[in-house]
Amino acid sequence: MGSAAVGDDVYGEDPTVNELQRRAAQLFGMEAALFVPTGTMGNLISVMCHCWERGTELIVGDRAHIHIFEQGGGAQIAGVHSRVVKNLPDGTFDLNELESNIRHDYPDPHVTRTSLICLENTHNVKGGRVLPLPFLQEGLGSPVGSIIGGRKDFIERAVRLRKVLGGGMRQAGVLAAAGLISISDMVDRLEEDHRNARTFAQGIKMYATPFCEVDVDTVETNILLFTINSPRATAEEFCRRMGEVSEEEVAETGRGVRVLLFPIYGHILRAVWHLDVSEEDTRLALGKLQFVVNKLEQRST
Repeated sequence: MGSAAVGDDVYGEDPTVNELQRRAAQLFGMEAALFVPTGTMGNLISVMCHCWERGTELIVGDRAHIHIFEQGGGAQIAGVHSRVVKNLPDGTFDLNELESNIRHDYPDPHVTRTSLICLENTHNVKGGRVLPLPFLQEGLGSPVGSIIGGRKDFIERAVRLRKVLGGGMRQAGVLAAAGLISISDMVDRLEEDHRNARTFAQGIKMYATPFCEVDVDTVETNILLFTINSPRATAEEFCRRMGEVSEEEVAETGRGVRVLLFPIYGHILRAVWHLDVSEEDTRLALGKLQFVVNKLEQRST
């Protein structure tokens, strides 16, 4: 990153950004691509490109990241109304429900116009499930940035929206350089993350049942969801115990291990694997899981 060739990306003069966009478009079979600072900005830009007219409507899953975790940016900034359909356990929709929510009576002045259907793949809140369609997946190892792909005229409009949203950057090649490594050298190692996530899921089933519950067959990528079934701990407490090191742990196991989990909703926790989490790290995390579960089971409810 420190040695990347740079220029002014606002004027299209950064050679590293241009190369990343060219190679990303080629990789994903798109006419063009655009580098943006964050995934949230990329989602908002894409919504605004598709829903150019304020007061239009998008259809989105009830557990989609764009619906839950992005402050309703489509409505707040772009004036785009969201209509929600239920996400099934694998992240897909019931197609009959989807069809029934499309506004077929437009241009009746009482209704909005359906301009966009949003699909999330892989699906975060559904445990990284893969939709049975070819979609863009984030590269590994990049600390900053996301890619939008589409037709040339779509990307031209996205460039303009990126600027008004504050996403135009100077000398952005220092960031894009990591993206080039991601799409050239890191794609083949995705399977390592997937394998480690599945190993952890199998460990939960072997060492932590029935305190924890996991469906190993749903672990398809680097995101794992599992449930705390015991009244001895809330999801938040379990995450806290996994993330802290106690004198008792060091005394009993000979080491201190911190595992970062996220209580995504209810009793459900999320764990995510990436470039910096190795097979050995996964083994240590399972040891920490066993330690925490054993300690919680020893205390009365």
